[in-house]
Amino acid sequence: MAETDIRAQSILTFRTLAMDAVQKANSGHPGTAMALAPLAYLLFTKHLRHNPANPNWPNRDRFVLSAGHACILQYAALHLAGYDLGLDDLKQFRQWASRTPGHPEHFVTAGVETTTGPLGAGFSNAVGFAIAERFLADHFNRPGHEIVDHNVYVICSDGDLMEGISSEAASVAGQLGLEKLIVFYDANRITIDGATSISFSADNVGRRLEAQGWHVQWAEDANDLDGLDQAIEIAKAEHERPSLVVVRSHIGYGAPHLVDTAKAHGAPLGAEEVRAAKIALGADPDKDFAVSDGVYAHMSQLERGASLEASWREQFERWSVAFPAAREDWDQAWSGEARPGWQQALPVFESGEGSAMATRDASHKVMQALEPYTPTMIGGSADLAESVRTEFTGGGLFAATHSGRNIAFGVREHGMGGIVNGLALHGGIVKPYGSTFFVFSDYMRPAIRLSALGRVPVVWVYSHDSIGVGEDGPTHQPIEHYMALRAIPNLWFVRPADANEAVYSWKIAMERKDGPVALALTRQKVPVLDRTEMGAASGVERGAYVLWQAEEGDKLPELIFIATGSEVAATLEAARALLEQDVRSRVVSMPCWELFELQSEEYRESVLPSEVPLRLSVEAGISLGWQRWVGDRGTSVAIDHFGASAPGGELMKRFGFTAENVVAQAQALLARFS
Repeated sequence: MAETDIRAQSILTFRTLAMDAVQKANSGHPGTAMALAPLAYLLFTKHLRHNPANPNWPNRDRFVLSAGHACILQYAALHLAGYDLGLDDLKQFRQWASRTPGHPEHFVTAGVETTTGPLGAGFSNAVGFAIAERFLADHFNRPGHEIVDHNVYVICSDGDLMEGISSEAASVAGQLGLEKLIVFYDANRITIDGATSISFSADNVGRRLEAQGWHVQWAEDANDLDGLDQAIEIAKAEHERPSLVVVRSHIGYGAPHLVDTAKAHGAPLGAEEVRAAKIALGADPDKDFAVSDGVYAHMSQLERGASLEASWREQFERWSVAFPAAREDWDQAWSGEARPGWQQALPVFESGEGSAMATRDASHKVMQALEPYTPTMIGGSADLAESVRTEFTGGGLFAATHSGRNIAFGVREHGMGGIVNGLALHGGIVKPYGSTFFVFSDYMRPAIRLSALGRVPVVWVYSHDSIGVGEDGPTHQPIEHYMALRAIPNLWFVRPADANEAVYSWKIAMERKDGPVALALTRQKVPVLDRTEMGAASGVERGAYVLWQAEEGDKLPELIFIATGSEVAATLEAARALLEQDVRSRVVSMPCWELFELQSEEYRESVLPSEVPLRLSVEAGISLGWQRWVGDRGTSVAIDHFGASAPGGELMKRFGFTAENVVAQAQALLARFS
C-alpha cells in the first residue's frame, strides 16, 4: 500500500473508531475526534517521542488532551500506537470499570499524563510540565549530556481558551518563555450551545496569546497533513517562546448532515449518520471497530519507541558514569521523596515567655530545614510570598534562572493550582506547592479537587486562616473554607495549633504519596504550647490526640473539648479554668479530620470515648459538620456569619473565641444535661 494510502487509512480508522465507540456507548463527543484525526495521527506517528511499552520513560514527550471530552481520540491513538489499551477497551468506552472513562484519567489509562475534563485544567497542567522540564534540564543537564530534553504537546478547544484558568496559565508560560510547550487550538467555531459567534467572536485567540508572549501560527486546514507537519516543525524550532498553532477544523468531519454543527459535539451521531459518514469517508458501513492489519503495522510505535528510549538510556548511562553524584540526586528526585535525614532536620520549638509564633512563620522555618534535602522541590505563591512565608531563601527566582526554586505565579490562584498539579504529574519534582491566603482557596478549588481526584502528591499552603486576619475585613476572612476543603474526598486538611504542630503538619505532607495535603496557618502569633503536661505534637500524625486532661486516676472526664488551630490555646485556658471549678475535662487537638478517620476504631475511641457524650468543639469557622464529632449532646463555638474589619484580637473577643466564652458555653452544656 502506498504511503499516502496507508496514512489516509490510518486517519480514517481514527474517525471510524471515534464514531463507533461513542455510538456503542450511546454517550460521548465524536465530533472533535473526527475533526482532529489528522493531527493525532501526525503527533503519535512522527513527532511524539514516546514508548508505548514504557509510558513512564522520564524523557518522553508529554501529550495533554486539554479538550478532555474528545478523549476517544486519545484512546484510539494509544490503542493504535501499541499502548496497553485493547480494542475491547475501546468497545467499553464510558462503561463501568473500563479503562476508557468519559474523560481522560491518568490513574486509569496507560499513556494518559493527566486527568482532564474541566476545561482549561489540562492547559494549565501542561504549563507545569513545561516548567518541570526546564527546571530539571537546568538542574541535571551537563555540556554534551542533555538527558532532559522533551516537548509538551497540548490539544485544546474553544472552551479551554474561554476559561480564565487558561489565560492565567498562558500568561505564566509567556512570562517564563517556555519554549518546549506546543499547543494546538482546535478552532472549529462550535460549542455545545451553537456557533462560537454567539459567545466568543470578539476574541482573536492567536493575537491574544501573541500579546502574552507566545509564538503563534495559523493552520487553515486540519486535513492538510503537510501544512500541519510544517507548523509543528516550526514550533519545535522556536527556542524563546511557547507556541500556539491555531488549527481550523470542521467538527464532525465526514458526517454529511452534522458536520460543523453543535449536534456533532456532545452526543452520538446516530446509527444512520454513522453509516452515512462511513460511506462518505470511504469506510465499510457494515463493519464496526474495524482496524486493518496494515493500519496496525503502520501505526505501531513499539519499535520506534523502544529505539528512542534505548538511545536515551545509552546517553543516560554515559551521564551517570560521568556525574555519579548527579545520578544519585536524579534517583532520589524521581523516587518522589526527600533525601534521607530530613525528618531529623525538622526544627523543634521551645515554649516559654516570648515564644509565641505564627504558624506561618513556623512553616517557613520548616521549609528552610527541608531545602537541602529537597533540591527539586519547587513552587511559589500567588503574589504573596512575603505574607505566606513559602519561599526558599536560598532557592532563587525561577524567572531569573531556570533552576530557581521560587516561582512567581502572580495573582493567578487558579492557574497556579493547575500548574502545580502539572509539576507533580511530570515526575522528578518532589512535593511541589502552591500558596496563598486561605480565603482565596476559593479561586483555585477546581485545581484542589483535581489534585484529590488524581491522588496528586502536592502541598497547598494557606495562611491568614481565620478572622484573626483582622483589619482586612470579611472579604479576606475565611469562614466556610474549613468545611469546604474537608468536603473534598481524598484531601487531607491540616490546621495546626502551634509551631510544633506545624512541623508535624509538614511531615504529614512530605510523607503522603497518594494525594494532596492542605495546610491552614495563622497570620497572628499563637503560644508555643508547653508539652510537659500535654500530649506530644507528633499526635498530629494521627489526626487528633489528647492534648491535655484533668487527672483523677482512671476516671473519665465530664466534658471533652475538641479544637483546631489558633483556638486550641483559648480552649486549654478554658479547660484549666473549669478545673478550678471542679469540672474535669479533656482537650483534644484535632488538626486533621481525615487522618483521624483513618485510625483504628480503638484509637478513635481512646481519644473520643463514647462514654463521654458531652462535647464542645471550638473552631473559628462555620459549625456545619461538627456534629459528626460532638454528637447529639454536644455543641460548637463557631461563627456562622461573615467577619468584620477590626484588629484580629478584637474580632476573636467579639465573636466568642475566648477562654471566658468557651467556659460559659461549657457550663451551659453541663447545665443542660445535668
